[in-house]
Amino acid sequence: MRTMMIALRLFGISGTAILALLPARAFADLELPRESPPARLTQQVGLTEITLDYSSPAVRGRRIWGGVVPYDKPWSISSNQFTTIRFSKEAMFGNRPVPAGTYRLAAVPAKAEWTMILTRVADTAGNAPAADGRGELPAVKVRVPVRANPFRERLTFFFSNFGNDKASLDLEWEKVRVSVAISVNTADEIDARIKELDSAWRSYANAARYMLETTKDFDAGLKYANQSLALKEDWYTLWIKAALLAAKGDYPAARESGARAYELGQKLGDGFVLEPELKKALADWDKRR
Repeated sequence: MRTMMIALRLFGISGTAILALLPARAFADLELPRESPPARLTQQVGLTEITLDYSSPAVRGRRIWGGVVPYDKPWSISSNQFTTIRFSKEAMFGNRPVPAGTYRLAAVPAKAEWTMILTRVADTAGNAPAADGRGELPAVKVRVPVRANPFRERLTFFFSNFGNDKASLDLEWEKVRVSVAISVNTADEIDARIKELDSAWRSYANAARYMLETTKDFDAGLKYANQSLALKEDWYTLWIKAALLAAKGDYPAARESGARAYELGQKLGDGFVLEPELKKALADWDKRR
């Protein structure tokens, strides 16, 4: 087809005339730009990923607000698909909490204020619910002011003013801009992860002690002890590691680990319950080095 079109142009035939000469099947295979091309916007805010899928219709000289988009009526925002937004973790949309998941994003535009609406569907892929509304959860509604903006031909979303715990989701089209504040609990989530690590180091230390006292698998015990120490240096784990090294006959390394355990243990005061036992072991390992 490309060869045919080049040949026809050489004879001075216009592009419109060329299209008229093309067979009907050629039109079925002809790919043209979409009037409202799809778009995807993803932003990491702290530890939360936010993803927006929408389409971008153009003004094309039309009256948009109060015309193509009526005032005071629900609007799906995108023209050829549902606009969806996905939060990988719990977030605040405006002043309303929303669980992690995928939501349909819609709006009710007015001259001075919009109502932004999130509706979560049972299908986490963001598919539309049944016509009778089954599968929907209660909608979240947030009011936002309308601001004047330099002309923008295509509807566009973007994130602004984002950091580790907040962001602004902005929509611009024609001469209108609206923004919704989004916040996430990054600090609380980090605290929770730290607590999980605190629990994990104890689990590895206990596994190392089990290998030392029960199975006598000293190499496996050292592996667990090192995993525990990578998460947190604690006298208890160092003491277990020292005992494992001594059991393998490596008394210099046992003495080194035991000495560090004794140093940290003394800072606990009365909580250092194994001080006599560890002190005795250090003296014994000194003789064996």
